[in-house]
Amino acid sequence: MAEKHKILIVDDEAPTREALLRYLRRNFQVKGAADGAEAIEFLRTENFDLVLTDLRMPRADGMSVLEAVQGKTPRPLCILLTAYGSISDAVRAVKAGAFDFVAKPIKLEKLDEVIAQALKSRPAAGETAPAEPAQVFSPAMKKVMELAATVAPSKTTVLLTGESGTGKEVLARKIHDLSGRQGLFVPVHCAALNANLLESELFGHEKGAFTGAESLRRGRFEVAAGGTVFLDEIGEIDAQTQVKLLRVIESRSFERVGGTEPIQTDARLIAATNRDLRKMVAEGTFREDLFYRLSVVNLHLPPLRDRREELPGLIAEFLHKFAVENNREITGIAPEAMEKLLAYPWPGNIRELRNAIEYMVVTSNCPEPGVEQLPEQFSLPAATAVPSPAPGPGLSLEENNYELIRKALKQCNGNRTAAAKLLGISRRTLHRRLAEMGESVEE
Repeated sequence: MAEKHKILIVDDEAPTREALLRYLRRNFQVKGAADGAEAIEFLRTENFDLVLTDLRMPRADGMSVLEAVQGKTPRPLCILLTAYGSISDAVRAVKAGAFDFVAKPIKLEKLDEVIAQALKSRPAAGETAPAEPAQVFSPAMKKVMELAATVAPSKTTVLLTGESGTGKEVLARKIHDLSGRQGLFVPVHCAALNANLLESELFGHEKGAFTGAESLRRGRFEVAAGGTVFLDEIGEIDAQTQVKLLRVIESRSFERVGGTEPIQTDARLIAATNRDLRKMVAEGTFREDLFYRLSVVNLHLPPLRDRREELPGLIAEFLHKFAVENNREITGIAPEAMEKLLAYPWPGNIRELRNAIEYMVVTSNCPEPGVEQLPEQFSLPAATAVPSPAPGPGLSLEENNYELIRKALKQCNGNRTAAAKLLGISRRTLHRRLAEMGESVEE
């Protein structure tokens, strides 16, 4: 007899949680958590096939549970339970990796349908998922991967550098997976939060610490106990947070916002940036002592234009991934389309490539997506493709990046939104780069 799938149900409303436990116990192994923080504790020590979680809860919300789920190996699927007023948040969660969401009040037939779809997408007991194509690395990336594997079991901090979209978070997860650490991989995207929110996100806050702090909230350094905190875009953090982060690295302790008791942490820290931190140190915008603490090991990921031998493997990997996710029978890419993919300069690096292959898979009605399925940037005249500037004598990496931006703006007739899209970066990042170049950020 096949073993029942194991489901974790997370909801701070006891009547809803108990009703779901009773209903689902007929067909599944079930366990309940009274809030997100308790769920994260369960996820540290147990494996689940599926997590059903409310979105808004005290201590740790559904997004925190989703991040904890994504830090698990093997990774359970996550379904959000949300009130109608929070549908937009649920959609954001799906984009962040949740399988789907079910609106409250919950219709049991709808819940059954979504659970069945989720579990159907997982390999059956005793089976393995179809093998993904093996990735061939360029000589430069092979050195990076070898060093990453060497330092993974240590406790040392690691700094990942490189342009946007080169796969820094993927590498950070790989280091965590190879480390043998039993805690969660907890990512934090520093540029997405203002200074006050970032401090609370990293270190947590006490009840009443500020307006709206209605309950105690644990920060990412607590959630990641025994695991890894990954700070993406570390160059964006403010001076006050830099000081607190330095203390965490040096003393392995911190206080919650509004708190006075030191909290110990054994979370390992990996940071990433697409900025030149040495230049920021020289300019006085980034602490020198923090820079040296972060960069005990510095792994630089080269841009995709310098790793072209990896393109066929990456294309095959993404094609496989999105074909499986979207239940499409895709056997390959038509030769003419493949030729264009291999010739394109990929200014947005692996992120742009990933998005392009996903677009081709979901818009194709044939086993081999062709030229007609290539995304928008391939329909532009050849002259509008952004070439990677060849570095001349004395030309730095930053100057190369600036030249790339100038070319993109020129080809988009000064349209900042279009140029950012062409480069595979956010509009905010483009504005910051323009400011660094001494250009006006006004349209």
